[in-house]
Amino acid sequence: MKVLIYSKLFMPNPGGTQTIVLELARGLSEWPSQHCTVTVVTQTLGPWVEDASLPFSLIRCPDLRRFIRLLRETDVVHLAGPAMLPMVLGLLFRKPIVIEHHGFQVACPNGLLFYEPTQSPCPGHFMAKRYDKCLECNNATMGRLKSFGQLMLTGIRRWLSNRVDMNILPTNWLGTVLKLRRMSRVHHGISPVPSLASAEPSPSTFGFQGRLVSTKGIDLLLRAATQLRHEGYSFRIKIVGDGPELDRLKSIVAESGVDIEFLGHISENRLQESLSDVSTIVMPSLGGEVFGLVASENMQRGKLLIVSDLGSLREVVGDAGLVFRTGDVDDLASCMRRVLDNPTLTKSLGSAACSRIEHVFRRDGMIQEHIRIYEAALLR
Repeated sequence: MKVLIYSKLFMPNPGGTQTIVLELARGLSEWPSQHCTVTVVTQTLGPWVEDASLPFSLIRCPDLRRFIRLLRETDVVHLAGPAMLPMVLGLLFRKPIVIEHHGFQVACPNGLLFYEPTQSPCPGHFMAKRYDKCLECNNATMGRLKSFGQLMLTGIRRWLSNRVDMNILPTNWLGTVLKLRRMSRVHHGISPVPSLASAEPSPSTFGFQGRLVSTKGIDLLLRAATQLRHEGYSFRIKIVGDGPELDRLKSIVAESGVDIEFLGHISENRLQESLSDVSTIVMPSLGGEVFGLVASENMQRGKLLIVSDLGSLREVVGDAGLVFRTGDVDDLASCMRRVLDNPTLTKSLGSAACSRIEHVFRRDGMIQEHIRIYEAALLR
């Protein structure tokens, strides 16, 4: 079976979509009981240090003629997101098409389900046909003309996505948001990470990992930390990531007196060592989360997760972590206080988190489910 996976973004650019596409392509290529010839097509320029050692074909930035030829030669087209041109061409050539949704592009013009005017989770204005709210949301960041264009494109993407063979969703919750005609839930799965036997996490060390943008809710973490500092608690926070909010966040930290270290972007092979003394990862996201790969990766490392109650994060963490009301600083501070007052929580819930990943979010399960969906699409 020939599978073409199209992902606009790919390595060496870091990100959750890129990580899952890499895991999927590798897993399909190496799957013992099913011969899959996999080709990954991306618009991301290289090179990447691992390009030559990949077990699948990787084609960067092909011209239109070559891309059409690749589409004609494949058996199944897998799209990492509802990319317009590949969807149109795949439908035109009557190819089985599967879309794996890594965002909200068919239900929200900015793809984040985040309402910019109030910096809060969007209640679903596009799906409720409150298009004036969508325009209001994006006018400030895109301008009126582009905002209107994005609104139109969202409707077109949705129409096209309802005509493909299957829409794959990493969480059940995402299905309640996108509400497409043909949907199948397949949890993301990741390869096991080696443990650092010598590492001893500190219950009083918290961590944040992610891009420093407003949707990640880092302001909430800083405000909760300041509140706990005023109460006399002693702890530290390590922030891994980079982004446009970095300078502003540093200025807030300078005034708060909280022990916070900004580590910037850290490569994958150094990440576990950098987080080795962190017992608890905090994800105070306000929007943009369809799964929460940072959550599952750190659960696999045995970290305790404190997450906002966005549907996707709550579904991934389950009862193996602590959940607070989205946007509620006091509730977040309460969760952090529980950890500081009861250090054994980090071990008990960290162990439960690791077990949950092993049983619910297996990489082999992800590969098997994709093969099943591809085979069903070929028979339609």
